[in-house]
Amino acid sequence: MKHEMQGGCLCGAVRYRLESEPFDVGYCHCTICRRATGAPVVAFGTVPFGDFLVSGSPCRRRSTEFGERWFCRECGTQIAMHVDHQPDTIDFTIASLDDPELVRPQFHIFFGSRIEWFDSADRLPRYYGFRPETRGLEPVTFSRRPRSN
Repeated sequence: MKHEMQGGCLCGAVRYRLESEPFDVGYCHCTICRRATGAPVVAFGTVPFGDFLVSGSPCRRRSTEFGERWFCRECGTQIAMHVDHQPDTIDFTIASLDDPELVRPQFHIFFGSRIEWFDSADRLPRYYGFRPETRGLEPVTFSRRPRSN
């Protein structure tokens, strides 16, 4: 690995270290991610489950029928999401890294569910649901809500 990557929550009760380079790094615009974080988009990266070493005791909450979110029970910082269809990997929140500049997103998923007033200035690929190459899950798409006048 080029750089040692560590991260954690706002209050320091939960810390983690990545033992391998992140892959499948992107932005998620889905409603569930937005509501779980209170942000218009979540930047995430993936590592093998065994390469995500945690100290402290993150709280785990089943947030969907297919996955659970890990967060600090003291300050509420979301640290990671572990999904059933990819049991061998875990997705961590890039913004919870001590140096988030080390990991750059490469795509957007669930762009079809984005908040209409939010857009980023990048030219990365945008997928309306999961990327076609998403491992372990049939592609799912969400249609945009009709505008109300």
